[in-house]
Amino acid sequence: MALSFRAETLLRSLIHRHIEDGQPVSSRALAREAGLDVSPATVRNIMADLEEMGLIRAPHTSAGRVPTARGYRVFVDTLLKVRPLRPDTVSKIHGGIGRDHDPQQVLSKASDLLSNITRFAGVVFAPHRAHAQLRQIEFLRISQKRVLVILVTDDGRVQNRVVSVEREFEERELVEAANFFNDAYSGSSLAEVRHRLLREMEQHSSEMSRIMGTIITVARGVIAGDDAGEVVVSGENNLMTVPELGEVQKLRGLFEAFKTKQDLLELLDKSLKARGISIFIGDESGYATLNECSVVAKPYEVDGNRIGVLGVIGPTRMAYEEVIPVVDITARLVGSALSDESG
Repeated sequence: MALSFRAETLLRSLIHRHIEDGQPVSSRALAREAGLDVSPATVRNIMADLEEMGLIRAPHTSAGRVPTARGYRVFVDTLLKVRPLRPDTVSKIHGGIGRDHDPQQVLSKASDLLSNITRFAGVVFAPHRAHAQLRQIEFLRISQKRVLVILVTDDGRVQNRVVSVEREFEERELVEAANFFNDAYSGSSLAEVRHRLLREMEQHSSEMSRIMGTIITVARGVIAGDDAGEVVVSGENNLMTVPELGEVQKLRGLFEAFKTKQDLLELLDKSLKARGISIFIGDESGYATLNECSVVAKPYEVDGNRIGVLGVIGPTRMAYEEVIPVVDITARLVGSALSDESG
């Protein structure tokens, strides 16, 4: 959308002013704010043009105007100047992520940091297990018909699960099965392991099939676990202090979305497939509960592979130039921390 220099300047000034105080901006206040050497009548004419283009609107009978979701989109795409983070903020993120030995703690800390720094809701989409690569698996007999399966993936996560089996396995069988499993599948994604298990069961000799039968019996439930990923949300209560989200119905819808997490999971999954930072403004998310919100998200990577995404959920009236670099550096540091743990 082509705007004149004056229109760009006024739209930028109006958005900055509205983000700061949340109030409709009058023509007179905007003329002072923008610093343009034009008459109040010219400012009113330009504001009328911006309103006709759907970039600003009058919320009520007040003479002031506020940005629309479309106006924020033009601002983010063409007028935004991202500010470098203050050194103390960078240090806070570095210190908060740290070098924790538990990847789940890294993700939880990242969500808390995003919330604390932006004062909105921080959200982290934990790695898809299907995309994680197998590092090692162990089978330990704990009773006659119960086996402990210890699964370690390349992202550093360790999953322990007790599996009930139909017959008693000897320790020798479990060690043999684990050794074969690790030799055959270490370095493969869990999704690939799942498909290869059944295929190779049909191709091997009867002796190998016996081992594979043990593996499939014991490991199937663990390998075929929930691959949908996990959404970690922090600071939902921060949104209760945002005036435009303060209506009971809006808050109820938002908190229901945070509780079920399905809509968030699907939205963040879209961000996982995108390059760089994704910004969904208002109804761009496709979910009615987020119509008054914006989501700023970015994938984090381990060894060049995008395995999860993190971001911030807040009102459309957020300081994008401050939130974007916070999300950006947090994603980089989370990827670095997880890479250290998987190395």
